[in-house]
Amino acid sequence: MDFQDFLNYVPKLLDVTLPAAEAHYKMAPIERIESLKNLKIERKNPKSAAIMMLLYPKMNKTHLVLIVRNSYEGIHSAQIAFPGGKYETQDVTFENTALRETQEEIGISPSKMKIIRAFTQLYIEPSNFIVYPYLGICNEELLFIPDSTEVAEIIELPLSVFLDDKIIVNVNIATSYARNISVPAFNINEHIVWGATAMMLSELKDVLKKVL
Repeated sequence: MDFQDFLNYVPKLLDVTLPAAEAHYKMAPIERIESLKNLKIERKNPKSAAIMMLLYPKMNKTHLVLIVRNSYEGIHSAQIAFPGGKYETQDVTFENTALRETQEEIGISPSKMKIIRAFTQLYIEPSNFIVYPYLGICNEELLFIPDSTEVAEIIELPLSVFLDDKIIVNVNIATSYARNISVPAFNINEHIVWGATAMMLSELKDVLKKVL
C-alpha cells in the first residue's frame, strides 16, 4: 500500500475496538491459550517492557520494522521481535520506554516517531514480563542504525505482505514448556515468527484489516 494512502486511514485506527485476546489466541499454541486464560498476573509480580510497532515509507510503500535479536544465553536469543525493551524508572511512561528502546536498538530518533495508540498488553510467561505494545508511524524513509550488541538483522516488512494470510504457517518447534509442539507462526522473509511477537502481530493485523 502506498504510504500516503495509508496515512488517510490512520485516524480510523483510533476508533477500532482492539480484539485483544481474540487476536492473540489465533497465534498461540493450545497449551499457551489455556495458561493465559487461567493467568493471575497479580501473583506473578512481572517486570514491565514496551515495544514499538513502527510503520513507515520505503520507496513510497508502507513497511513495518522487525528485528532479529542476537544469539545469547537467554530465553529470547535469536528470536524475531519488535524494537523495545525493559521499562526504566526514568521513562515515567511506557510510551517513553517504547520510544527510547526503539532509538537505542535501531537508531530512530523519538522526534521522528508519532505514537498512534496503545495495543493490548501481553504477558510473557517464560521471562515473566508484561509487554505494552504501541503503534507508531514515521512520515519519512528511515536509515536504521542497529545496535550491534542487541540486533543481528533488521527486517523491513511490506504491509501488503504482512496482510497476506499466505504467510501464516504451522511449525513444530521446541519451547520452554514442550520439546516438540505445533505452533502457528508467520513466515517472514524465511524467518519463523512465533510466540509473543506473533500474537502482537496478530492483533495489529486484525486492526489494520478493519480499516484498510
